[in-house]
Amino acid sequence: MTRMTTGEILAASLKANGVDTVFGIPGAHMYDFNDALARQDGIRFIHTRHEQGAGYMAYGYAASTGRVGAYTVVPGPGLLNSGAALCTAYGANAPVICVTGNIMSHLIGQGRGQLHELPDHLGTLKGLTKWAERINHPTEAASVMDQAFDQMLSGRSRPVGIEAPWDVFGMAAEVAEPAATTPTPAPKPDPDLIAQAAQMIAAAKNPLIMVGGGARDASAQVTELARLIQAPVTAHRQGKGVLAEDDPLSLLPPAAWQYWQDCDLLIGIGSRLELQHFRWRWMPEGLKTLRIDIDPTEFVRLKPDLGVVADAADGVAALIAALQAQGITADDRSAQCADLRDAATEAFRAVQPQESYLRVIRDALPRDGFFVEEVSQVGFSARMCFPVYAPRQYVTCGYQDNLGFGFNTALGVKVANPDKAVVSVSGDGGFMFGVQELATAKQFGIGVVAIVFNNSAYGNVRRDQQTVYGNRLIGSDLENPDFVNLAKSFGVEAHKVTSPEDLAEVLPAAIAANQPVVIEVEVPKGGDASPWPFIHPAPLT
Repeated sequence: MTRMTTGEILAASLKANGVDTVFGIPGAHMYDFNDALARQDGIRFIHTRHEQGAGYMAYGYAASTGRVGAYTVVPGPGLLNSGAALCTAYGANAPVICVTGNIMSHLIGQGRGQLHELPDHLGTLKGLTKWAERINHPTEAASVMDQAFDQMLSGRSRPVGIEAPWDVFGMAAEVAEPAATTPTPAPKPDPDLIAQAAQMIAAAKNPLIMVGGGARDASAQVTELARLIQAPVTAHRQGKGVLAEDDPLSLLPPAAWQYWQDCDLLIGIGSRLELQHFRWRWMPEGLKTLRIDIDPTEFVRLKPDLGVVADAADGVAALIAALQAQGITADDRSAQCADLRDAATEAFRAVQPQESYLRVIRDALPRDGFFVEEVSQVGFSARMCFPVYAPRQYVTCGYQDNLGFGFNTALGVKVANPDKAVVSVSGDGGFMFGVQELATAKQFGIGVVAIVFNNSAYGNVRRDQQTVYGNRLIGSDLENPDFVNLAKSFGVEAHKVTSPEDLAEVLPAAIAANQPVVIEVEVPKGGDASPWPFIHPAPLT
């Protein structure tokens, strides 16, 4: 037994569970925890210029590695400022832990207007996370942290929250040293259901595999299954790279849409099937659906013909074994997939200038580099045409699609992967949500290349107002700073380009510099072709 404060127990628990970086902003409620972090060997503290930046950086750390991303903020406004990042982590199934405070324990619920008081602080935290709890005394701290890590890392991974009252962080007690948490084991695939699934696949003529974020740790198994049954594999956002997108059986969404017309079996692996059920919206006649997912509520939300509750890697491995036992064989589809890819690539060249700029970025970004998208014309287009070669290399915001997450998230990706190239793409509107974190990038030498596409508008909003609402523009035109001089005022290298050829000249050196760089891409207002005909394709006649 050792005498430790609550703050010290939390810091030791983070270290015991492999956390090596905490993002955040210190504050009065958190001083005893902040000091414990300062004295904890092996944990780096990166302070940000806004709480939202801290949350997004923790998300980028988690999304790009699968490891826990941690951040700390003061209660009340600090927690609320980081709320969008928690929403993103929740929607994108990322293991993020938020450590925050509360007012003095004897004043909680009194409504006396204490510093940073919320009417129901813990309830607010619970509403943004998979699980959240308050630590009321240091003797509870280790067990509460153990529950937090179990919740984060068991089943469907999502963010969790821990709060402690202001006075409790510095309170001490005799406790055992915190130890690493052993997550609850995933359920084993039901052999009867696996046998039925194998029969469904054996009976299918044109199966399609759809992978999502839940399949990111099952890349080898998905690749083997695709080879075995010669099924094309596609992904929308989170699942990009689960099968390398230069693989003969990989189809980016526009090519997969063409194959979809004759599909008779949809195999969803760790995916909400958003692409098929929300983006495409047209179902082939006689289609059957097989799903493998660790979250059984998915089968209630979107009922399949057959659902197997299992970790993706375990479920697919069991399915492969059952198919091999049947002696299944399938004709090579690589030539068919190549034709579909070629036709889709040629069709998507109409989406300019986004497609050309994305080709330049892909050519310059190393194969193992990370690409962080943003809610922008280039970001939307990337989902359709930007190839990715391994899981987690394409970092997105999941279904939240929240403007402004990209650059801040990219900083967390780079902190977690310092030896890899990281490029983020943002619109001018989204970049301004987190532009202050250029100071963080400079102070800590976080070498993200931030490409800002400046069309002086919230482009998607402006297009919709023009085409749907009689050109009545409201709140969609933007007055921007000089992004190059703004970046330089932070001490950050910056360039301005006006064409894909210009970008091709400056981007390789920017990546090689491994220092913060901003590249502004000037795009004429209204000069972006719409990618939406490919994202929401019309039914083929």
